[in-house]
Amino acid sequence: MYSVKVFNKISKKGLDIFSQSGVSIISSDDKNSNADVILLRSHKLHEYKFDENIKAIGRAGAGTNNIPVDQCTEKGIVVFNSPGANANAVKELVLSGLFLAARNIYSGLTYVNSLMSRECDISSEVEANKSKFKGFEVQGKKLGIIGLGAIGVLVANDAIKLGLDVYGFDPYISVNRAWGLSSRVKQAKTLKEILSKVDFLSFHMPLNDSTKGFFNAEKIEMLKKDVILLNFARPEIMVQEDIERALESEKIKKLVTDFPNNKLLSLPNVIGLPHLGASTEEAEDNCAIMVADQINDFMINGNIVNSVNFPECSLERTSNHRLTIFHDNKPNMIGQILQLFEDSINITEMVNKSRESLAYTIIDIDQEPSTSLIECINKVDGVRFVRKV
Repeated sequence: MYSVKVFNKISKKGLDIFSQSGVSIISSDDKNSNADVILLRSHKLHEYKFDENIKAIGRAGAGTNNIPVDQCTEKGIVVFNSPGANANAVKELVLSGLFLAARNIYSGLTYVNSLMSRECDISSEVEANKSKFKGFEVQGKKLGIIGLGAIGVLVANDAIKLGLDVYGFDPYISVNRAWGLSSRVKQAKTLKEILSKVDFLSFHMPLNDSTKGFFNAEKIEMLKKDVILLNFARPEIMVQEDIERALESEKIKKLVTDFPNNKLLSLPNVIGLPHLGASTEEAEDNCAIMVADQINDFMINGNIVNSVNFPECSLERTSNHRLTIFHDNKPNMIGQILQLFEDSINITEMVNKSRESLAYTIIDIDQEPSTSLIECINKVDGVRFVRKV
C-alpha cells in the first residue's frame, strides 16, 4: 500500500477513506518518513523539499496557490484539488453578504451593540434611530455574476429563486455547468453589458495569470453608480487601489469581501468577513472525502480526476496488471512505447490523454510487466516516468 503525510486539520471522514483502504497516515511532524502523498488545506509548500517518493499532492479545497504546481509538474507529481465540494458553503455566504449589504445589517448590529455601554433605554433608542439603517429589498434588483463555475451557477440559480434578475458572464463556461444553469439567467455577451446594468456584482473566478488584477479602474468606469460588489473569490482579482478610490468617491456603494485588510476596513462602506467561504463542517467533510477518493483512485488504479496540472485520464480496469506513463505530448510517442511490448503480451485496453505539452497514458495488459519492459519504456525519449499499479 502507500502512505499519506497530512498537513493541517483534515476532516476525519476523509482520513477514514485512507484508513479503510489500509493506507498509512503520517503526521507532518514526522521528519523521517518518506510519504507517497501529501494531503493539506492551507499549508504552504513553496519552500518544501520534495523527496523522490512523492507521487501526488491533494488539496482539500479548490485553490492551489499554496502549492508550487509548476515545480510539481516537472517532478511528475500530480496535484489534485476538490472543485465544487465547498460550493454550497460559499454560495450561502455570498447570499448572506448580499443581504448584509442590502439591509444594513452590519451597521445596525454595530449600533445596537454599542448601546450596551451607555445608560439608556435600548428599546426606545433603537425605535428612535432605526430609520438611519433603512435598507432595500433584493427582490427585483439586478445581480451580475462573473464566473459560472460550481459556485457561480449555484449563486445564480438561488438568486433567481429569491426574485433577483440575474445576468451571467463566463466565456469559458463548461458544458456541465451550462446544463446546471437556470434558463432564467440572462447571458451577457460582453463585460460592459453586465457592468452597466447590475445593482450587485459577484465574482466567482479562479486566480491565475489572466485574472490577476482583472477588476481595475477601466472596468469600474463601466459600472452604474451605487453598485455593491461581492468578492468571495480571491483578493488578487481586484486592483485594490482602484477599488479604494471608487469606494471613497461612492462610485461603488459597498464592498462585501471575505478578504479584509487594514486599508479596506478603514473605509466605512466595506464589510469584511474572516475568510469564511468554506468554513463549514459540511464543506470540510466534502472536500476531504473528494480529494481522498481521487488520491486513492490514482494510487491504486492510476486514474487522474480533478488534477490542476495533469490531463484528466481514467480507465475502468480490464486487468490486474496496469502501467501508467507520463510523457511529452509529441508525435509518435505512443508508437514508440507500444513497439516495446513483446508479442506474448496482450494489451487489453488503453487510453491516452494530453494537456498542452504533457500526456498521460494508461495501459492494461494481460500479465505482469517485466522489469526490463519498464526500463525500456523509461528510456524512450520524452517519457518522464512509468508506474506499475
